[in-house]
Amino acid sequence: MKEIKAFIKPNRIQKVIDALTDNGFKSMTLSQSEGTGAFKAKGARPSLDFHITESPVVKLELVCQNEEAQTAIDIIIKNGKTEEPGDGIIYVANIEDAFQIKTGESLKGNTL
Repeated sequence: MKEIKAFIKPNRIQKVIDALTDNGFKSMTLSQSEGTGAFKAKGARPSLDFHITESPVVKLELVCQNEEAQTAIDIIIKNGKTEEPGDGIIYVANIEDAFQIKTGESLKGNTL
């Protein structure tokens, strides 16, 4: 299994979610975040929470089977990119296993 973490501009996140969902990726987690990369958004202002000046981003996380990972990455890139700099970044990590909390059942090899 693969874990995909994508940091996406807020104005592109709905398009990314819709495209992922349309292609069978139904389970994902979203978090509001602030980036500290090289790109600084126009009008960036100090964060009230962290006292830094950076760009707002949405962190999208999903876990999928190995053979589905490239499809998810391609969808995120196609729907997340803009003409502006600083569109975000995608990280991919290996997941050894996942378990249902209710049943304790392993999801390894199952559709997520």
